Amino acid sequence: MLALVSTGLLFAQENQPEVLPDTVGINIKNKDYVYVAKKAKGDITLDGVLDEEDWQNANIAKDFNLVLPVDTGLATQQSVAMVVYDDKALYIATIFYDTTPGKRVAESYRRDYTFSNNDNLLTVFDTFRDQTNGYTFGTSPSGAIWDGIRAGNDNNPSWDSKIEVEVMNYPDKWVAEIKIPFKSLRYPEGSRVWYANFGRLDLKTNEKSAWAPVPRQFPHSSTAYTGVLIFEEPLPKPRVNLSLIPYVLGGYHRDFEAGEKAGYRKSFGMDAKIGFSTSTNLDLTYNPDFAQVEVDQQQMNVDRFELFFPEKRQFFLENQDLFSEYGEYDVTPFFSRRIGLDAPVLGGARFTGKIGNDFRLGFMNMITDQTSLMPIRNYSVLSVQQKLFSRSNLSFMFVNKEYSGSDQYNRVAALDYNMASNDDVWSGKFFYHRSFRPGNPDKQFAQGVSLDYNKRNINLEFRQTAVGENYLAETGYVRRSNYVMFNPEAKYSFIPNKLVVSHGPYAELESFYSMDMEKLDHNFDIGYYVEFKDNSNISTGFIDTYVKLMHDFDPTHVIGVYLPAGSEYNYKRWYARLQASPRRSLNGYLVYSNGGFYSGTGEMVEANVTYRYQPYINLTLNTVFSNLRLPAPFGYRQFWLIGPKIDITFSPKVYLTTFVQYNEQLNNTNVNIRFQWRYKPVSDLFIVYTDNYFANTREVRNRALVLKLTYWLN
Repeated sequence: MLALVSTGLLFAQENQPEVLPDTVGINIKNKDYVYVAKKAKGDITLDGVLDEEDWQNANIAKDFNLVLPVDTGLATQQSVAMVVYDDKALYIATIFYDTTPGKRVAESYRRDYTFSNNDNLLTVFDTFRDQTNGYTFGTSPSGAIWDGIRAGNDNNPSWDSKIEVEVMNYPDKWVAEIKIPFKSLRYPEGSRVWYANFGRLDLKTNEKSAWAPVPRQFPHSSTAYTGVLIFEEPLPKPRVNLSLIPYVLGGYHRDFEAGEKAGYRKSFGMDAKIGFSTSTNLDLTYNPDFAQVEVDQQQMNVDRFELFFPEKRQFFLENQDLFSEYGEYDVTPFFSRRIGLDAPVLGGARFTGKIGNDFRLGFMNMITDQTSLMPIRNYSVLSVQQKLFSRSNLSFMFVNKEYSGSDQYNRVAALDYNMASNDDVWSGKFFYHRSFRPGNPDKQFAQGVSLDYNKRNINLEFRQTAVGENYLAETGYVRRSNYVMFNPEAKYSFIPNKLVVSHGPYAELESFYSMDMEKLDHNFDIGYYVEFKDNSNISTGFIDTYVKLMHDFDPTHVIGVYLPAGSEYNYKRWYARLQASPRRSLNGYLVYSNGGFYSGTGEMVEANVTYRYQPYINLTLNTVFSNLRLPAPFGYRQFWLIGPKIDITFSPKVYLTTFVQYNEQLNNTNVNIRFQWRYKPVSDLFIVYTDNYFANTREVRNRALVLKLTYWLN
């Protein structure tokens, strides 16, 4: 029989340790939600059956609080969470009671599943108690694994650890058992107190709940709303932790477009992870190859600026926020995807971690090989971060890109202040960046300030950014330069808690000016949204656009005819968006817009439809259609982007994905078939086939087949 304890306040039991760490100085929102984790006296067998004596005697976190659709009261389907640990690992057990008729939603066995499309458990551990960074771990009823890193308000599931999961399903509940090796975590030496929360998403009742209460406007993995996790005895003393991850690779490739003959490729390389303590980590890589990384989902570009594709390579992900959170999303001085984009990476090193309680350090050095167009290049990045107050920090970064055998270089110095209130209602940022290059012209700056106010019914945001004419961040992502931008936003939500759980108006104005405050362009978006109890939602609105072109621009991106610099356009567009409920086997979203487009008109349809035969098969069709009606010499232009994808997960360890993308605008059809077998934790066999064709002629452009084997030695 599981021991019965109260929720919230310290769990009292007769065999609880007499002396607990002092928590008087803890000043977090949910400081009265305290859980004491006992040290295991025996072995824990990971089987989803909680019959060990340690589970029988463990303290219990129960009475989960509602987060959605409203954040008052308790969840109708209740949950139980427990934690124990030994000298090597942390163990989590959950019991999710489920008496609602119908099948539990578990779309697949795939690791790092889509959170909103699955019934699931998601825990968060703030091991350094900085209320900003943390680890997230979870699972779904199929036994699929989730592990990720929490940084600020972002959750990155691309980070992988040696987590193990077992799940048992019963008619009235499902039980999960998770093992997390301490070697996978970073925490202070002598740790006895972390911040933590346990959360559940139940799509059948459309409820999200958490042990420590969280306001509905925040994710339940928010590090601002954790409870307190106390360990009965100090966690194991850190030792040097060495992991070697070698790989071997072989394959075939041929570039038909360049007239090359077929070639056969063989290669090997190695990654190494050295944990000098439980708070610092050195990553090394030699001759890395990222052929197994999932292919990007293509986008149709009818804008004037570069598209953004996220980083997916494992080497760059741990403590990624130390390097990637500078500036704003479209003005950032360092973007790791720039490294290796146009030349193979020869090797590199990456040191990240925490020194003391309030200081974080990151350093990276990478070298790319020379090509026929580019010499060897060296990338160095230094980032330091000092915590201020409860959840704010001051950060400094220096990025240096050097070209071998020449005096050419590009450097950026960045200073950011990130502010967040204790309850996360107020957040904001101020930054100033400066670039350096040969000749060092003036106007090489980027500057910005933002402030957000986020309450239950109202969300207000303001963002201002300025980028100088000569600001250049070659290793960053900067969409445009030589402007000043102002961006206020407002949203109000009515929360009736009936069939409609929330609805309300929203408005956003994004205005760009020259440095002399001459208007360059604006987008004014005003609309209304409605969210239903089954998690479906609709929204509709109008966008008023004004553009004064600073450069010649081809709105089709294909015909080589340009609207002239200095020309002005003012037009309006109407749009509507429909999102179907993710709990249904057939779900997806549809977006339709119609109205003006520069000197003419245009309409766009974007649709994403998914059918799941859970947990084995997910069929997805992503479609974008653009119909541009412009005066001569452009004429009518229609572009299709069609991307059918079939994802088969045979088990939590074996996946097969086939992704076909037909992009009429790029005149390319891509076929990517990716097989993955995780034969041991974080050790994989990949077989990847890629084919590219001209979309209009079906003529082959290039073709490759790669086999890659990785093994994690720990």
